[in-house]
Amino acid sequence: MFKLQSYLAYQYLRLQGHPRYQQLMDLPAIQRWAVIAGLFLLLQALVFGLLYLIFGKVVVVGFFASIVAGLATGVGALPALFFKDISERLFNSLLGAAAGVMLAATAFSLLVPGIDYGNQIWPDQGLWVVSAGMIVGALFLHFADQKLPHLHFDAVSDTSLDTLQKISLFVIAITIHNFPEGMSVGVSYGSGDMDNGLVLAIAIALQNIPEGLAVALPLVGIGYNKWKAVAIATLTGLVEPVGGLLGITMVTLFSSVLPIAMGFAAGAMLFVISEEIIPETHAKGRSRIATFALMAGFIVMMVLDKILT
Repeated sequence: MFKLQSYLAYQYLRLQGHPRYQQLMDLPAIQRWAVIAGLFLLLQALVFGLLYLIFGKVVVVGFFASIVAGLATGVGALPALFFKDISERLFNSLLGAAAGVMLAATAFSLLVPGIDYGNQIWPDQGLWVVSAGMIVGALFLHFADQKLPHLHFDAVSDTSLDTLQKISLFVIAITIHNFPEGMSVGVSYGSGDMDNGLVLAIAIALQNIPEGLAVALPLVGIGYNKWKAVAIATLTGLVEPVGGLLGITMVTLFSSVLPIAMGFAAGAMLFVISEEIIPETHAKGRSRIATFALMAGFIVMMVLDKILT
């Protein structure tokens, strides 16, 4: 971990010393951001063009959907520009609703179609194949949670993130949990069912909104610049397109792994819901409003799944 931080710090210092970087920083603010935006759009056009040429339309759409879902983290962080905190009841309601949305999406957009696809490939064995994938997904997050140094959400408000090491630990925690969410979107699109992929992308985006708020508000509370806090929250969500791209290309190239991948994503998401989201809503005792919000989120997502698919 220390070696990685030293390497990143060294590369950042090298970047600051590069003549092109100095020229960019010397530009007026509007011109500087215009150049950055132009370079970003050019990079996106190149990436999406290559993906379309190599893999086709489905991969491009799935990757784009995972990007939008990840950016919802930044949308959720925007209230941090105006508030330093929100009421505990409101925050628990948002997290509870997010948990309900994810539970419904896991059941109807990953497990049910995963079992169907498994039965098509291995007749009458789809249930067991998906179940095995769920166990692997949960174990993956279990060992990642144990082996990778990180800070949990409940430690952020009590910890001053004032060093590169502490910030890195916090980002690692978000990465551990966001990666399988992005992968679930990619896997769903990789099945070829665009409607099902859209439902799951919406579910992940809705879940990311309170997560972005959970990241940004504590940072503002301990003195971080508001825009910087929103930017950090947005960046934590952008690991999802990485998982999305991996998931969709994997199942596109190897269709036989689709039910296993769907089970993996479902198991990982259930792990996050049970390990992080629901306990957070009840961290200070029973929260009946969070329970009803979870049920409401589940119903909304169930109805949305029925309408869209």
